[in-house]
Amino acid sequence: MPEHVPTLQLAGVAVLAVAAVAWAVVLIRLLRRMGPPAPPRRTTAPLLTALPRQRSTGPELESVELTPAEQDAFARLVRRFTGG
Repeated sequence: MPEHVPTLQLAGVAVLAVAAVAWAVVLIRLLRRMGPPAPPRRTTAPLLTALPRQRSTGPELESVELTPAEQDAFARLVRRFTGG
Protein backbone atom coordinates (compact mmCIF):
# COMPACT_ATOMS: atom_id res chain seq x y z
CA MET A 1 0.00 0.00 0.00
CA PRO A 2 1.28 3.47 -0.77
CA GLU A 3 2.13 5.38 2.39
CA HIS A 4 0.65 8.72 1.41
CA VAL A 5 -2.84 7.35 0.49
CA PRO A 6 -5.36 6.89 3.31
CA THR A 7 -6.94 3.46 3.79
CA LEU A 8 -10.43 4.85 3.29
CA GLN A 9 -9.45 6.22 -0.13
CA LEU A 10 -8.06 2.84 -1.22
CA ALA A 11 -11.23 1.13 -0.04
CA GLY A 12 -13.31 3.63 -2.00
CA VAL A 13 -11.38 2.89 -5.20
CA ALA A 14 -11.86 -0.86 -4.69
CA VAL A 15 -15.60 -0.42 -4.08
CA LEU A 16 -15.96 1.73 -7.20
CA ALA A 17 -14.07 -0.84 -9.29
CA VAL A 18 -16.29 -3.68 -8.08
CA ALA A 19 -19.41 -1.59 -8.71
CA ALA A 20 -18.26 -0.78 -12.27
CA VAL A 21 -17.65 -4.45 -13.07
CA ALA A 22 -21.04 -5.44 -11.62
CA TRP A 23 -22.77 -2.67 -13.61
CA ALA A 24 -21.10 -3.80 -16.84
CA VAL A 25 -22.11 -7.44 -16.26
CA VAL A 26 -25.73 -6.51 -15.54
CA LEU A 27 -25.88 -4.19 -18.56
CA ILE A 28 -24.53 -6.84 -20.91
CA ARG A 29 -27.03 -9.42 -19.62
CA LEU A 30 -29.93 -7.00 -20.03
CA LEU A 31 -28.90 -6.04 -23.56
CA ARG A 32 -28.63 -9.67 -24.58
CA ARG A 33 -32.03 -10.48 -23.10
CA MET A 34 -33.81 -7.48 -24.64
CA GLY A 35 -32.14 -7.61 -28.06
CA PRO A 36 -33.88 -8.84 -31.20
CA PRO A 37 -34.04 -12.62 -31.50
CA ALA A 38 -31.40 -14.17 -33.67
CA PRO A 39 -32.69 -15.41 -37.03
CA PRO A 40 -32.81 -19.19 -37.36
CA ARG A 41 -29.75 -20.63 -39.03
CA ARG A 42 -30.18 -22.47 -42.29
CA THR A 43 -28.19 -25.57 -42.97
CA THR A 44 -28.30 -25.26 -46.76
CA ALA A 45 -28.45 -22.20 -48.95
CA PRO A 46 -31.66 -21.85 -50.96
CA LEU A 47 -31.30 -22.26 -54.70
CA LEU A 48 -32.05 -19.27 -56.88
CA THR A 49 -34.12 -20.83 -59.60
CA ALA A 50 -34.60 -17.61 -61.58
CA LEU A 51 -30.86 -17.30 -62.28
CA PRO A 52 -29.00 -19.65 -64.61
CA ARG A 53 -26.22 -21.79 -63.18
CA GLN A 54 -22.73 -20.33 -63.36
CA ARG A 55 -20.44 -21.98 -65.86
CA SER A 56 -17.20 -23.50 -64.62
CA THR A 57 -15.38 -22.42 -67.81
CA GLY A 58 -15.21 -19.03 -69.44
CA PRO A 59 -16.85 -18.14 -72.73
CA GLU A 60 -15.15 -19.20 -75.92
CA LEU A 61 -12.95 -16.63 -77.64
CA GLU A 62 -14.36 -14.89 -80.66
CA SER A 63 -12.38 -13.36 -83.46
CA VAL A 64 -13.20 -11.44 -86.61
CA GLU A 65 -11.04 -11.14 -89.69
CA LEU A 66 -10.34 -7.51 -90.64
CA THR A 67 -10.12 -6.29 -94.19
CA PRO A 68 -6.85 -4.64 -95.28
CA ALA A 69 -8.52 -1.20 -95.09
CA GLU A 70 -9.66 -1.88 -91.53
CA GLN A 71 -6.19 -3.10 -90.57
CA ASP A 72 -4.64 0.12 -91.94
CA ALA A 73 -7.20 2.26 -90.09
CA PHE A 74 -6.49 0.39 -86.87
CA ALA A 75 -2.73 0.78 -87.32
CA ARG A 76 -3.18 4.55 -87.83
CA LEU A 77 -5.34 4.76 -84.72
CA VAL A 78 -2.74 2.92 -82.64
CA ARG A 79 0.02 5.22 -83.95
CA ARG A 80 -2.07 8.26 -83.07
CA PHE A 81 -2.63 7.03 -79.50
CA THR A 82 1.01 6.10 -78.95
CA GLY A 83 2.20 9.47 -80.24
CA GLY A 84 4.10 8.04 -83.19
